[in-house]
Amino acid sequence: MGVLGYAFDEATTSLWRGRQSGSLSAATVAVALFVLGGFLVATSNLERLAHEWSRAAEMSIYLTDDAGSAARPQIEGLLANREVVAEYEFVSKADALLRFKQMFADLAATADTLGDNPLPASYEVRLQPTEQARSATDPFIASLRATAGVADVRFDREWLDRLIRAVGAVRAVGLILGGVLTVAAALTVANVVRLALYARRDELEIMRLVGAPPAYVDGPFVMEGFLLGGLGAAAGLAALAIVFVAIRGRYLAPLAAAVNLSSVRFLAPELCVLLLLGGMAVGCLGGLVAARGGPGVTRS
Repeated sequence: MGVLGYAFDEATTSLWRGRQSGSLSAATVAVALFVLGGFLVATSNLERLAHEWSRAAEMSIYLTDDAGSAARPQIEGLLANREVVAEYEFVSKADALLRFKQMFADLAATADTLGDNPLPASYEVRLQPTEQARSATDPFIASLRATAGVADVRFDREWLDRLIRAVGAVRAVGLILGGVLTVAAALTVANVVRLALYARRDELEIMRLVGAPPAYVDGPFVMEGFLLGGLGAAAGLAALAIVFVAIRGRYLAPLAAAVNLSSVRFLAPELCVLLLLGGMAVGCLGGLVAARGGPGVTRS
């Protein structure tokens, strides 16, 4: 029997004997992975939202009432800057009033009582969804505001900046909380493995005295931590997937529609694999710490 086979058999036997404490250890790993995975789901979807909003970023350029036909060529010359502008559309005062009546049918009659059309003509501009365009937006807006015939320029980039900052804050909180829980999970695994080591300390001492290789002495305890971490990580990801599916249709899908997000997605498969491997690594580390710091063992 190879070293891995021996370690696996001994580890599974030990886990069965201490299944109550082992369950607690695996649950700690599961909670850590559940929390970290939940934050990753949130941040990945928020990043997609920011990307989709950036692609759909629009600017409104409102013209003064006295802006004549001579002002439009100058403005449209600036809008021909394809580094920043993807496309634009001119909306006349009459078109603006018609859109208002269509969008706010209850106020259509009120608008007719105002006499002259109070809505300005404007240009609706869709920007290029590139980082280069983003960096050139501020000078572009400044040049538009300095152009004759332009009353105001509205661009809600502040919302995008706030969303990006919120994504960073959520990710930082998730990493910190996930890190704390991961350390707690590793310590819990180490304590569970140490209990198994206590129970076999006399046997281990004899194995060392007769010259058993370290892999046969420490290997089962490292394998036990590895299995605890893997079971806990798998349970945490399964619980996260169940919760995600349970609330997606009722809560997440309507929320996505409200903020113009195409869909809410779960973690990518490769990220799930990384989290599973991370749980195994945490358990393995806990088992190694316990094996190396076990009681009553004289090491050469």
